[in-house]
Amino acid sequence: MEAKKNKIKEAEVAEKEKPAEEAIEEKKDEPILKTTRQSGERNWYVIHTYSGYEEQVADNLKQRVESFDMDDKVFDVIVPKEKQIEIRNGKRKTVDKRIFPGYVMVDMIVDDDSWYVVRNTPNVTGFIGFGVRPTPMSLEEIERIKKRMGVEEPKFKIDFDLNDLVRITDGALKGFEAKVEEIDHDKGKIKVMVSMFGRETPVNLDFLQVKKI
Repeated sequence: MEAKKNKIKEAEVAEKEKPAEEAIEEKKDEPILKTTRQSGERNWYVIHTYSGYEEQVADNLKQRVESFDMDDKVFDVIVPKEKQIEIRNGKRKTVDKRIFPGYVMVDMIVDDDSWYVVRNTPNVTGFIGFGVRPTPMSLEEIERIKKRMGVEEPKFKIDFDLNDLVRITDGALKGFEAKVEEIDHDKGKIKVMVSMFGRETPVNLDFLQVKKI
């Protein structure tokens, strides 16, 4: 325990000796949490990152946890993702998409030392909470996110909105223009209204059969 404290103290000294630019980026002027303000209970918390750096932050944080021997206080770090189906240029592709871009979830016990290790990870801009005190996620939030992450059947990622104009690229109505009436993200289907013989006719199609105008 004493060795761990010494590591944290040495890191704090090193942080203070960094050039001004680095000190500003890591925001060392923010007050450190007081342990007495924390419950000491293990919870999931959310940290905010610069957009596009979520995976890098997660990897760096895991390395810092190992370096500072904080695995008894920081237990897991995840970037919530779910599978989605994107349809671009007539091709269907399954991809992993971040559920909350710019955010990373951390399973941890918050005290001064663990807060310092997480907060000063490069590209972390702060915890979600009031002031400098992190707010734990509710059990309902955690279960809802884990359920989304655990769904094996990918969702369709559609680049259409209601009332968009599209051109049918396949089937008997190939070449016709239409307006998007309904979108079924779960099944990858779309209903459009096609103008035929002076009247609007509803047609159900696959996303692959239409292209946005």
